[in-house]
Amino acid sequence: MSLNILYQDRHFVAINKPHGLLVHRSSIAKDADVFALQLLRDQLNAYIYPIHRLDRKTGGALLFALNEEALKITQGLFATGKICKKYLAVVRGYTPDKDIIDYPLRKENGNLMEAITEFETIARTELDIPFGKHKTSRYSLVSVYPKTGRMHQIRKHFSHIRHPIIADRPHGCNKQNRFFKERWQMDTMLLHAQSLLFDHPFQENIKVSIEAPIQTEFQRMVQLMRWETILR
Repeated sequence: MSLNILYQDRHFVAINKPHGLLVHRSSIAKDADVFALQLLRDQLNAYIYPIHRLDRKTGGALLFALNEEALKITQGLFATGKICKKYLAVVRGYTPDKDIIDYPLRKENGNLMEAITEFETIARTELDIPFGKHKTSRYSLVSVYPKTGRMHQIRKHFSHIRHPIIADRPHGCNKQNRFFKERWQMDTMLLHAQSLLFDHPFQENIKVSIEAPIQTEFQRMVQLMRWETILR
């Protein structure tokens, strides 16, 4: 597998991570034997360092460091919110035009952590397809800006406001997920890391802007929802 490189310089390399690909080995996904970290190392024939993570089910912009100094500095930028992250998601129902989800999330040790997600609705659609007790099916396309970086934050937050991300398991709606799989043979989670924007820590007055195009299954659902012109 050859990974799609979005950006590369002496310090960083970014890829468009496919949905379903783990960033690196994990004890919670022992079934996997292919990882973005190892694939990219082999592709570049160079040692690389993961700066941040994307869920296995999430596709999109993923940044690596090419040296330890870049790793340390850029992890600090993520930790202090100095890297602007933007995601795209398809969710159930009609979302508000804009909103802030301020809802603490619990860590595995039981401690609550502050978690804040901003979003705005780009488009809505109503399909003439009955679902459950409803005569039609409604969905929204949202731009998402996480202000903190908790595990599964976006997924948990949209589930909390009752607009779960399509094909999210276990945080989504099982009935909707089954509906998409049976009707459209679609089980890719519709969450995509669209972009990263930050000041280059080694080059004065240079901004790094990384844009990741949506991938095949996400694009297919965009066409189904008649949103093609919105994402051009």
